[in-house]
Amino acid sequence: MTETAGGGRDAEAVSKFVESFAAQLVEAGMPRMPARVFAALLSSDEGTLSSVQLGEQLQVSPAGVSGAVRYLAQTHMVAREREPGSRRERYRVQGDQWYEALTNREAVLKRWEVALREGVASLGAGTPAGRRMAETLAFFEFLDGEVSAMMERWRVHRQQMFGER
Repeated sequence: MTETAGGGRDAEAVSKFVESFAAQLVEAGMPRMPARVFAALLSSDEGTLSSVQLGEQLQVSPAGVSGAVRYLAQTHMVAREREPGSRRERYRVQGDQWYEALTNREAVLKRWEVALREGVASLGAGTPAGRRMAETLAFFEFLDGEVSAMMERWRVHRQQMFGER
């Protein structure tokens, strides 16, 4: 019989899922170790794991876990929390991590728009480079509006499917 992970799950199947989903995240541009840590957290019943648990599950060093968690925290994909009565940290994946990550990207888009406006002004709107810059700016402005509208639709859809949080 196959060994089971917490909750009666097949540990081997969970491990395969973690590695498979992490590979998909890597293909989409996420670094390998943060992808593996994120997939492990996402697949845990509690949505939280300690550094030791992550290291054991993924068979990686504490330094590997630490660097991955730092990346994931900076991108708002995981949160750090203290274990009650301990100095140990646990890492939590939120149900709305995708929302948080995309919302964080909106701030990046705004900064890019400001830089692109400066580029258009510096290069001259009538020059080939200025027109290219203006088209790039228009794309990011369009994307920014679409992401905002999409996130509002998601909030409504999520509430309908999963109730109030």
